[in-house]
Amino acid sequence: MRRRTVLGLPGLAALGAAAAACGGHDEAKETERRTRMSRHTYGEDPSQYGDLLLPDGTPRGVVVVVHGGFWKSEYDADSLGLPLAEALAAAGWAAWNLEYRRVGTGPGGGGGAPRTFDDVATGIDHLARLDVDTSTVVTLGHSAGGHLATWAAARGRHGWAEQVPVTHVVSQAGVLDLRAADRDGLGGGAVARLLGHPATSADARFDPAQQLPLDVPVWCVHARADANVPFSQSVDYVERATAAGAEATLVEVDGDHFTVIDPGSQAWTRQLAILDTIG
Repeated sequence: MRRRTVLGLPGLAALGAAAAACGGHDEAKETERRTRMSRHTYGEDPSQYGDLLLPDGTPRGVVVVVHGGFWKSEYDADSLGLPLAEALAAAGWAAWNLEYRRVGTGPGGGGGAPRTFDDVATGIDHLARLDVDTSTVVTLGHSAGGHLATWAAARGRHGWAEQVPVTHVVSQAGVLDLRAADRDGLGGGAVARLLGHPATSADARFDPAQQLPLDVPVWCVHARADANVPFSQSVDYVERATAAGAEATLVEVDGDHFTVIDPGSQAWTRQLAILDTIG
């Protein structure tokens, strides 16, 4: 998985000058943002934390943002989840940008099954300790985060505590079938590294495709041109879910794997419209 950078676009110098001229205003906005964001730890590991961003007024509900990156330690919540959390707070939601232990060594590492799953479960339940209404809790996750966001809705069936149940799921190009993802070699063998072995039918407690039907609605937002996670991951999940009697909707959008996490994209506008139907 490779994050895109944009360099040398026309007008960047002019924009920089304008930003410098408005520095005081920008600093005030940054100060205001930071006062509305609080960090909370749910464990002793440096990766066991979440950032809570609150909107003006009463939140419409809570959205748990679960970042992707094929569960690898080099990807984090600050770079991948925070922009979405800020956009959600601006749209009236309480956003819980959740970090968790990922696969790898060094900072951010120490995860894998079941530790990564333990963290997501505990991190969601930590909302019960915060001053937020948890009657509506939407998990929204991208790529590997889409896997974890969907998995979290069934965690109570498979031995994890579920003090704060998930009420809705938005999977953004999610890895929803671990066996198919492993066969396809997604993320250079990321599934096997997560599980510690090739994915099989014995991994149902970790695999959303083997946990159907869910008791909550799921929206699978995916671009057909996605080159990182095949569009078929969402198509097949929705087909199996609906056949099992669950409520699942395929939302096809234009763009690539990263368009769905771009707050300036039409794909993101579609997702805000989905959230409008919830909160």
